[in-house]
Amino acid sequence: MTHAGVFAFADECAYVERNVTVRTPESVAFTYELAGLGSRFLAVALDTMIQGVVALIAGFLLALAAGSAPSIGAALRLSGNQVISLFLAIAIFLAFVIFIGYFMVFEAAWNGQTPGKRVLGIRVVRDGGYPIDLSGAVLRNLVRVVEAIFSYVPAAISALLSSQNKRLGDFVAGTIVVRDRAFEVSNPKAWLQGEQSLGLPPLTAQENLTPEEWALVDRYVERRTSLPPSVVAATAARVACLLRPKVGAAAGGLTDDDLLLRLFASRRR
Repeated sequence: MTHAGVFAFADECAYVERNVTVRTPESVAFTYELAGLGSRFLAVALDTMIQGVVALIAGFLLALAAGSAPSIGAALRLSGNQVISLFLAIAIFLAFVIFIGYFMVFEAAWNGQTPGKRVLGIRVVRDGGYPIDLSGAVLRNLVRVVEAIFSYVPAAISALLSSQNKRLGDFVAGTIVVRDRAFEVSNPKAWLQGEQSLGLPPLTAQENLTPEEWALVDRYVERRTSLPPSVVAATAARVACLLRPKVGAAAGGLTDDDLLLRLFASRRR
């Protein structure tokens, strides 16, 4: 069996029947398919390759700078030992930024994704289904340092034993890794209704919504074409009921689905 086959087999075994339903404080439920071990570790492998290339470039530049160490020390009035300590500190800092800060920055800036996760179609979200924030990205990846020391064996054991495929960093940060279904459109015609709403005027009271309420809108639109019509209607009704008071008169005459599509389109302008 090829390496790709091994990853695919491991992934299948890891996430069969492993879905998670999260219920928001607004009593709206969303179901996510958990990412399996195969896709998660393949994403780490891809990210590690990128980090390796960046580390090689950084090491090459640092080696070039080391050739000018005497002049740098003279300019900064440092002794030979101090110059060595300076270069060592820079090397340690670069190693931390490349191998740990990489995950923190990408997951916080790319809504829970790194380049590897984006290629594999998975992302990190908070336990409640909300987007991961900077503190969560920092916490889960600080634990990665310990996991990496042991070749991610503790992470694999934790994910296998956890009903939500959580590694140690996920337990600490309160996160899960899910499959990103935002771009799997099962009904293109229905999806295009969201695109058509871009031509409509924005809703005037949209600035009153909280980040959590915007997250509800985003998740509804991302999943509306992959759910049964009855579930879509019930979910739209619950979310729209929460938001209509904040939107006010601008929501008059709009169906629940149209209201949420209009709000979603307003943010994409």
